[in-house]
Amino acid sequence: MPGDVVDLIMQDHREVERLFDELKDNPETRPNLLPVLTTLLTAHSRAEEAEVYPVAASEAGEKEEVSHSQQEHIEADQLLAQLASTDPTAPDFDKVLQNLIDAVSHHVEEEESKVLPGMRSNLSDERRLQLGEAFAASRKKHLGEQPEDITREQLVRQAGNAGISGTSGLSKDKLQQKLQDEAEG
Repeated sequence: MPGDVVDLIMQDHREVERLFDELKDNPETRPNLLPVLTTLLTAHSRAEEAEVYPVAASEAGEKEEVSHSQQEHIEADQLLAQLASTDPTAPDFDKVLQNLIDAVSHHVEEEESKVLPGMRSNLSDERRLQLGEAFAASRKKHLGEQPEDITREQLVRQAGNAGISGTSGLSKDKLQQKLQDEAEG
């Protein structure tokens, strides 16, 4: 049984932090660990976007926080794709890694201090267990994906979570650009 969605999300956060430490402290592990990090972060983000954020916004009263968190996911996707395309032995790898660490650490801190406590206090134990099952199933489905594997449907979901309107008729490329522009703006 998967468990409470808040606990599952926080477990993923701790694992990502552990991977960050390993990537920083042991450069020789980078070629093997980088794909692990990118697939975990991508699956985690897609599962939150599909299963958790809509419920947090509509049922837990966290609409503004979810919008902000979604924009941080878009930024993290960009940084993760940049890291994935950087040679782990290149001199600039540390800088690219640190940019991702800074962005994800900021996101985790905000999510754990705002969105997750709101979910814990505003959703029943049973609802959080239901969400835990949905999150775990979605995360499992997305394992193996990379940031660039995002579908148009997932981009539309990101726009909805971020409160960005006027995206339904956009092509995948234009939608992706609009999301990036909103995240940067």
